[in-house]
Amino acid sequence: MTPENNINDYGAGSIKVLEGLEAVRKRPGMYIGDTGARGLHHLVYEVVDNSIDEAMAGFCSEIKIIIHTDESITVQDNGRGIPTDPHPYNGRPTSEVVLTILHAGGKFGDGAYKVSGGLHGVGVSVVNALSEWLEISIARGGIERTQKFSRGVPVTDLSDGVNVNWQGTKITYKPDAEIFEDVHHSLEILKGRLKELAFLNPGLKIFISDERTGESREYYFKGGIEAFVKYIDRDRTALFEKPIILSGTRDNIAIDVGLEYNDSYQEHTYSYANLIHTAEGGTHLVGFRTALTRVVNEAARSGKILRDKEENLTGEDLKEGLTCVLSVKLSEPQFEGQTKTRLGNSEVRGAVDSFVYEGLLAVFEDNPDLVRPIAEKAIRARRAREAAKKARELVRKGAMSGMNLPGKLADCSSRTPERTELYIVEGDSAGGSAKQGRDRSFQAILPLRGKILNVEKARMDKMLSNREIQTIITALGCGIGEDFDATKLRYHKIIIMTDADVDGAHISTLLLTFFYRHMPELLSSGYLYLAQPPLYRVQSGKTVNYCYTDKELRTIVDNAADPSKINIQRYKGLGEMNPEQLWETTMSPENRILKKIELDDNFLADEYFDILMGEKVEPRREFIIANAHEAKNIDV
Repeated sequence: MTPENNINDYGAGSIKVLEGLEAVRKRPGMYIGDTGARGLHHLVYEVVDNSIDEAMAGFCSEIKIIIHTDESITVQDNGRGIPTDPHPYNGRPTSEVVLTILHAGGKFGDGAYKVSGGLHGVGVSVVNALSEWLEISIARGGIERTQKFSRGVPVTDLSDGVNVNWQGTKITYKPDAEIFEDVHHSLEILKGRLKELAFLNPGLKIFISDERTGESREYYFKGGIEAFVKYIDRDRTALFEKPIILSGTRDNIAIDVGLEYNDSYQEHTYSYANLIHTAEGGTHLVGFRTALTRVVNEAARSGKILRDKEENLTGEDLKEGLTCVLSVKLSEPQFEGQTKTRLGNSEVRGAVDSFVYEGLLAVFEDNPDLVRPIAEKAIRARRAREAAKKARELVRKGAMSGMNLPGKLADCSSRTPERTELYIVEGDSAGGSAKQGRDRSFQAILPLRGKILNVEKARMDKMLSNREIQTIITALGCGIGEDFDATKLRYHKIIIMTDADVDGAHISTLLLTFFYRHMPELLSSGYLYLAQPPLYRVQSGKTVNYCYTDKELRTIVDNAADPSKINIQRYKGLGEMNPEQLWETTMSPENRILKKIELDDNFLADEYFDILMGEKVEPRREFIIANAHEAKNIDV
């Protein structure tokens, strides 16, 4: 049956109801993860996911997203439109049921969707519950009907129909400031997710416009997974001409895989289940890795690339330089956690394993020249891994046992990680002030000399031979790579404190690159922070104020009775502050400003680190030019 004549099959009977809409406003974190930026953007994804479900079912070809000046959001699609006829559950319009009752949607049992994403069907009702107001417009069969809600409660009935020349669903909502810490949407974060969805839905057009700035983007890719892999690797040198693409079905699970190898030292693997990015992987990714390891070893041995006496390559060896997009679609996905970071279906592992193994085996038989560059790169990676083994043993026996802490570390007296914090400080001068000004009971200080190694351009063995990186790993105590153990982390606040200048920004970026690439759990667990030192010390008579932005400085000067008598000191470095000033402004929990580093979008973060710290100069130059207007308080 074609999508055009299937609209009548999508009615009230397709919508299943499981339970009511209670406690969402009292415990929003249970449904969207948190009430910070991540949860705020999760609302957008949930509304968009409903439109994506229509696209996957074959009924939607365009989705439009608008960020309005008041931070309200509009999502509109040209799908079939949510049904509006009375629902057998309570006699109310089906669209109202979908928006006011948890687990009401076409995603359960024999509903309208065989495959879908979303928050187990709670998404759009949760968006409604956590919005100051929401308005829905539904156009079906040339008739448009609307309804308004406030904090999840209907304030109007579904309107009478009016004739229109469009079809689909349009939802406009404003996140509730009583719920969210800061109602400000990031266009960059949204663009990253929408770009992913366009790649994963070839032929679907996704528009986003930002009325706050006038910026707009359109995403439309015909090439699907292959185009996605090429995009990820656009600034790297691939080891073979075209990505390997495998697409098919195994045990009623649709599987799409695209992979290639490049000359970098990092892995760039993205896994999806029903188009939801599974940032923590899951059974589908385990199945892929198992198959890849097995088939490359077999092909390398049959091609005499691996000698008989050599050990098999491991999954770790095959990660270096790998770029992969893995997407599975199944009817009953089981996600671990409400925010879907890991796929848990046990049957998916075997299906993906056998599908990828058989597919790659056929590709290598038809194209034997592909095996050598993959195997040889993995062999080089194995040698590097073996060369790094001694350094890793030192980390395991020394740092993880709490012994042999680096001499430059000024440790704290507390041994309770939940209470302690480590300041990683730029330079011995600032480190000296920090050591004198700190609270020794819970604050540890680790000064760094100069800039650490750029790990984006280095293998593990070279990285582990860098003295500053060794010092950081030893001080943290949790190991690295295969040895990483978050339970051994000695501090639950790791604070990067650098000068507010170009060099300080570079050092911060180098450190963030190291943590992102080799200790990502520190970011996902919320242990990593940036300290924000003041830019100015402003004294008028005996009154002293510290300003962290130019705007704060202008406010003080404009409100001063006699601006000419104000003494303004511009801090060019942390070392210019004495211990008391550094404590008062940057280290005292009562006064300091800490910026928590979180991974809101792994795809976007990976792209940025690759551009900023990778081998290619041109993409970095283009990025800096495009984002120069965002730079603030940088003293060159």
